[in-house]
Amino acid sequence: MVTIRADEISNIIRERIEQYNREVKIVNTGTVLQVGDGIGKIAQIPVSEAFLGRVINALAKPIDARLIESPAPGIISRPSSVAQVVTSLQERGAMEYTIVVAETADSPATLQYLAPYTGAALAEYFMYRKRHTLIIYDDLSKQAQAYRQMSLLLRRPPGREAYPGDVFYLHSRLLERAAKLSSLLGEGSMTALPIVETQSGDVSAYIPTNVISITDGQIFLSADLFNAGIRPAINVGISVSRVGSAAQIKAMKQVAGKLKLELAQFAELEAFAQFASDLDKATQNQLARGQRLRELLKQSQSAPLTVEEQIMTIFTGTNGYLDSLEIGQVRKFLVELRTYVKTNKPQFLEIISSTKTFTEEAEALLKEAIQEQMERFLLQEQA
Repeated sequence: MVTIRADEISNIIRERIEQYNREVKIVNTGTVLQVGDGIGKIAQIPVSEAFLGRVINALAKPIDARLIESPAPGIISRPSSVAQVVTSLQERGAMEYTIVVAETADSPATLQYLAPYTGAALAEYFMYRKRHTLIIYDDLSKQAQAYRQMSLLLRRPPGREAYPGDVFYLHSRLLERAAKLSSLLGEGSMTALPIVETQSGDVSAYIPTNVISITDGQIFLSADLFNAGIRPAINVGISVSRVGSAAQIKAMKQVAGKLKLELAQFAELEAFAQFASDLDKATQNQLARGQRLRELLKQSQSAPLTVEEQIMTIFTGTNGYLDSLEIGQVRKFLVELRTYVKTNKPQFLEIISSTKTFTEEAEALLKEAIQEQMERFLLQEQA
């Protein structure tokens, strides 16, 4: 067996390298960067009408066990929650114009981070085609947590609550895609409703305050009110609208003007009444009115009311027509009243729908309907 020493191998390699004289031609060794040049590939998804009625993920793959031509994504924590939402939409025929983009809690953080942007891209597709779109992000707290996880793994410097410094930009660049286009661009629109989770009702936490500063107001849902049976559990004190009555039709402004004042006075009186043993008749009446107003504002899940139905409901409560009823009878009476007005006083609905104003004729029709239905209702309860 022939042995070759290490220095002999080195000499052979050295001779081969020294004799290597192949000419190498180098072309375009560099480019000059200019303003506006791309720096990489941007994440993209296909968008089209084929998404309507579908449930898909952030990688454009269907998760509803059906074939698909084009894809999309969103964020909800559990698959069961997604299924429940989809079922509710299907039962009411809303999936025909709805896209559900879902990434569940067990999905990679990168997909949870991308999901809202995919949903926004889909909404923009319809907005730029002269359509009006609504996009609901459920919820941005999960997206922020996924982004925090990614940033920590990338060794980016953590800031408040361990979130990276650009977490505000994470949500601002998403929510500011919502817009109303000019007539030149087709007058399409995109309305964004972000949902943010609070811990123990703390709205001063990092992510809630970030989103509140971006949006045009917030509705704060209280766990205590929910457990007390007040649903939707809206905390009126913390909830804010920067749009206010500007978004209401004139008829709603006419009817609901004193509702908030009466509810605010009721809340103060209710807190005081817990410590008072002897209340005068006026205070007792005000408390009774407030309890019935709070009852009429309760709403079952997935049971929206039209503006006309809201107006007749609020008018009935603020004008004292419910004062003679027991609290447990209020919701039953209102349901029957709405049915009675649709059947016997359709002129009222037509006036509100066409004029957007609570006219004297509409008021007379509604008062007549309330009195007639009250007589029928009391007779039914006594029977």
